[in-house]
Amino acid sequence: MTINTITQILEDFAPLGYAEDFDNVGLLVGDSSSKLTGVLVTLDTLENVVDEAIAKKCNLIVSFHPIIFGGLKKITGKNYVERVVIKAIQNNIAIYSMHTALDNVGHGVNGKICEVLGLTNTKILIPQKSTLKKLTTYVPIANVEEVKEALFKAGAGEIGNYSNCSFSTEGKGTYKANDKANPVKGIIGETHTEHEVMLTCVFGKNDEYTIIKNLMVAHPYEEVAYDIQSLDNTNPYIGMGMIGELLKEVSEREFLSDLKQKMKTSVVRHSNLLKKPIKRVAVLGGSGSFAISAAKAAGADVFITADLKYHQFYEAENQMVLADIGHFETEQFTKTLLVDYLTKKIPNFAIHLSESITNPINYF
Repeated sequence: MTINTITQILEDFAPLGYAEDFDNVGLLVGDSSSKLTGVLVTLDTLENVVDEAIAKKCNLIVSFHPIIFGGLKKITGKNYVERVVIKAIQNNIAIYSMHTALDNVGHGVNGKICEVLGLTNTKILIPQKSTLKKLTTYVPIANVEEVKEALFKAGAGEIGNYSNCSFSTEGKGTYKANDKANPVKGIIGETHTEHEVMLTCVFGKNDEYTIIKNLMVAHPYEEVAYDIQSLDNTNPYIGMGMIGELLKEVSEREFLSDLKQKMKTSVVRHSNLLKKPIKRVAVLGGSGSFAISAAKAAGADVFITADLKYHQFYEAENQMVLADIGHFETEQFTKTLLVDYLTKKIPNFAIHLSESITNPINYF
């Protein structure tokens, strides 16, 4: 098994194509073709984490946050980022980061927070745009089912929990032949008269390569005519933050007390309490001030996030409660989420949950 085997499994879980444009995700250090000896999963890659990987004979660190975020012009060991990179390279340890790719999938960071808080009826708070594409192609009637099946296997026609929902053919429920006849083999001058139907399907942009590959294999023509369009539609299953509901309403103080216990924090910074019950809860792991207006628009009674500045608490506008529980605290369950996933996928391999302390903030 190689490092690339694991990274492909991780990208099935959280495709890198869904990461934010500003981010730095994927394999940051190391050779993907190297034989894998063990995996260490962490929230941050610090020097003590690399030491732990060495001790546990792991040559791949799967980290939520990227240790390299901006460009490195020199690697001389003058700061903690450069020292981590040097130590990892010296010990043949690869570093892979998921960050906003895992933020943006419904079963990722924010989905885990919702699970811990016991929220139901959850949905994405800020759906991502331009993650969907539409394929249009023409297929002989006799080959339609074969081509559809090949596209299904590549991920087309599956958006979120809906399977095969986005396939359609020309006409309403029946195959309608085009006026023009086309040679089945695509050879110029052949006079075959098999009719075609137009086949369209919607798919996630991350699956485009596999979908086109499968189309080429399954389609009977030597030269396949197809068109792909990027859609401006928002994707309800990909995006930042989530919103859901508690099973029953609770008072604000009861909710905050329960929040401290479930999210393992001793401090919650919050805006004014409104003396209204809490039912609808929005969450966004990490720095989430940009989503305050979205949480209000979605009718949240409380918005849980981190890294709020003084004046941003005013933005609650007495419409909801803002609760800042800390950056580490919102993302603390992420590494457990990844370990559980990898252990299910490769149960007979060494997947380690990092025991190193990486939270830079202490409370007195």
